Formats: sequence, C-alpha cells, structure tokens
Amino acid sequence: MKSATKDREPGEHPDSVRLMLAYLCVATLDKEASLITKVEVLNRFGLSNLEIATVCGSTVQSIKNVRSGLRKSKVGKKNAD
Repeated sequence: MKSATKDREPGEHPDSVRLMLAYLCVATLDKEASLITKVEVLNRFGLSNLEIATVCGSTVQSIKNVRSGLRKSKVGKKNAD
C-alpha cells in the first residue's frame, strides 16, 4: 500500500496545510469582507466548495452560488471587450 505522501505531486501541500493557509488569508481580510470577496481569494487555492464553506462558515450551496456568479461576471467582462 502506498503512502498518501508518495501519491502527491512534488510541491503539493497536504489538505490540512492548504486549509490553514486559506484560514490565514481570510483572517487578513477586513472583518466586514463579503462572502464574494472571500470566495474570490480562496478560489486561487483550488479548494473545493466544501472546503471554502468550512473556512467561511457558510453553506456549500452559498459557495456554489457565489462561484457561479463570479464565472458569469467574468464571461460578461470578456464579451464586453
């Protein structure tokens, strides 16, 4: 049986480290930062909806809705150019 650490790509962090970094990034934001702002920041970590919901203290469906809105606004900006 292979060790979980051997299955990771070089430079890939274990989930606990990624989540800890995500918590730290959200902690540095303004206390009144919106969920949209938090999701924009956490999207850069490649976290799942469940992981982002855990960090933000929100529901998975709320995260899905925000991500969908962010994708739609990004597509709208590309079409406007």
